[in-house]
Amino acid sequence: MNDEHMTPTKTEEMKTGKRDGEAFRRGKGKGLLEGTVLDEWIAEHYAPEDILGKGGLLAQLTKALVERALGAELTHHLGYARGGEPEAEGGNCRNGSSAKTLIGEGGKVRIAVPRDRHSTFEPRLIGKGQKRFEGFDEKIIAMYARGMTVREIQGLLLEQYQVEVGHDFISTVTDAVLGEVVEWQNRPLERMYPIVFFDALRVKIRSEGTVKNQAVYVAPDGTRDVLGLWIEQTEGAKFWLKVMNELRNRGVNDILIAVVDGLKGFPEAITGVFAETTVQTCIVHLTRFSLAYCGWQDRKAVANELKGIYRAASAEEGERRLGEFAVSELGKKYPMIAASWRRHWAEVIPFYDYPPEIRKMIYTTNAIESLNMQLRKVLKNRGHFPSEAAAGKLIYLALQNIVKQWKKPPLHWGAAAHQFALKFGERFISPPVATEKR
Repeated sequence: MNDEHMTPTKTEEMKTGKRDGEAFRRGKGKGLLEGTVLDEWIAEHYAPEDILGKGGLLAQLTKALVERALGAELTHHLGYARGGEPEAEGGNCRNGSSAKTLIGEGGKVRIAVPRDRHSTFEPRLIGKGQKRFEGFDEKIIAMYARGMTVREIQGLLLEQYQVEVGHDFISTVTDAVLGEVVEWQNRPLERMYPIVFFDALRVKIRSEGTVKNQAVYVAPDGTRDVLGLWIEQTEGAKFWLKVMNELRNRGVNDILIAVVDGLKGFPEAITGVFAETTVQTCIVHLTRFSLAYCGWQDRKAVANELKGIYRAASAEEGERRLGEFAVSELGKKYPMIAASWRRHWAEVIPFYDYPPEIRKMIYTTNAIESLNMQLRKVLKNRGHFPSEAAAGKLIYLALQNIVKQWKKPPLHWGAAAHQFALKFGERFISPPVATEKR
């Protein structure tokens, strides 16, 4: 047989394919996309729908490229080119193709997937059972994580990509992160945390046929990380004891300061697990609650007065300033503010025992306020969630987006770490800052 009619061997095809692929990536295959055929076609069909629309040039090129690549994969798998013969009699060979519809940014593309007689071909470009181009699911999850409803995602996919999908399709795609939620919620934690804020959001969740307001608790720490999230209908010592035991089982041995906002049963539960932890009323929440009573024109002035109270050098001076505010013009205009601070004064007093550097970690509102604001922004479009799992899924995705934006440690962390070491001695183990770990 003449050499020109010989079938190339598998090794030769692999070497040739590798050289061609490398040449194309270096730009030597650029001419394939610069031919006159494309120029002539574009000159006659310049309407956007002819290029990007359903069945347009982009969809046709995608179909052709995918089918050509799958054919090349099968050639490599079988060891001989199309039109050739298997190396051994009765060996594996081509066996037609099967139709598959793929969804991607260019819309739906129907392709022919080549098959082999022995059913041993496992394509890498488009795997068995794969119905969407790589990256398409990630786009849906990203839209969902930013607070878009299922109906809004459906509308965007139809408008931008000419892809019509159902509610179940989007739920199936986003449910893929449920395993990540469980893994994240059970990940190992650090041995010690200087400060942990326990905060609550109210979310409407359908349960037992009725929609109820349920609390979603999140626990950001002082190094810009979030320890976990928990959903519960009713809070109490039993619930918080379960949370504290979960944190201990995940590796936490000590929490120096737990900052809370009057959570029922919390002090008893945390001291039952972390006996030396100091429970501190959240100055951020107390201030926010006070400003809720004020008209917009008075908020800045009241905030400055409250700042003078919690920045006082001692508890005695803070109490004196609170008394002065109570009898001032603003204090008389909003008497419920001073009354609220006096009701919580016993829980505020420990705050004055800390040096200024640690106080700033407690009352600086930026991180907590930003976390709350972004979570509420994501949740505001939801009337209610069909289940706790659905609520947890969205909040988890939102938290991942928020945490990614925390690229630097807290502004006062370096000075605060020094003061923690001085005040708490051997209990303080300088933890790796969350932003550095990421």
